[in-house]
Amino acid sequence: MESYALLIGATLNAGTVLAIAALGLLINEKAGIVNLGAEGMMLCAAIAGFATVVHTGNPWLGFAAGMAAGAVLAAVFGWLVIWFNTNQYATGLALSLFGVGFSAFAGISYVQAKLPELPKATLPLLADIPFIGPALFRQHPLVYLTVLFVVALVWFLYRTRAGLVLRSVGESPQSAHALGYPVRRIRLAAVVAGGALCGLAGAYISTVYTPLWVEGMVAGRGWIALALTTFATWRPARVLLGAYLFGGVTMLQFHLQATGVEVASQWLSMLPYVATIVVLALISRNPQWIRVNMPASLGKPFHPGS
Repeated sequence: MESYALLIGATLNAGTVLAIAALGLLINEKAGIVNLGAEGMMLCAAIAGFATVVHTGNPWLGFAAGMAAGAVLAAVFGWLVIWFNTNQYATGLALSLFGVGFSAFAGISYVQAKLPELPKATLPLLADIPFIGPALFRQHPLVYLTVLFVVALVWFLYRTRAGLVLRSVGESPQSAHALGYPVRRIRLAAVVAGGALCGLAGAYISTVYTPLWVEGMVAGRGWIALALTTFATWRPARVLLGAYLFGGVTMLQFHLQATGVEVASQWLSMLPYVATIVVLALISRNPQWIRVNMPASLGKPFHPGS
């Protein structure tokens, strides 16, 4: 039973990384912008957060540094695609490739670095409950804050005027512009906010999830987060559930290895990506369902003068 409790706890931890990044990308896409640079932003944020914690010993400053790195890269991306109307897909891929290379270069001197010992995060009394304690109440505070953020994002998008304006920009930027809303600035704000969340996810990986720095340590999670937005049909609550699903698949490989299941480790490592492909293939069988839920102007440039 204890091993299953630890599996649940590890699933929540792994799913949090995907949820934070995917929620950031969802905010982008609700405004009509597709950012394929999540992988690169997360890697740059991972080294920024790790280096900050190494030098300061404060993990929250590491999170702030990661968010700043992600926001700056996203701002450059937004400036290019929103004001200069560069292709969103090509620019996002370029950002991803840049992030992979730059993080590897910047992280050379931190490969052998170690983070200071940090206290274990637990909820008093609740953490001692058999099975439930190890499964749910021995997590980093950011795990619980992510759940609260999902609730707040649902309220923002569907219960506030600002959320309605953001969604209208993603659905029909021409109509929003005709009503006097600054479409390009709203899109840039959404892109920067999304980049900051991707940065937070990257910093979480290097400072909490696997507290070390290794080149390419994000290991495709940025692409899985991107797929999650489609899997969740652009709904925040579904993003969270999907993140835990993929997090569980990721952790399952280690659980199977620990229980002595004789399966090649390469096959187990493929599980999260195979699951991503299978889910997207199943969803794509009903394109009309995707079109109904997808922001109408997703990936389409907007020219105020047109």
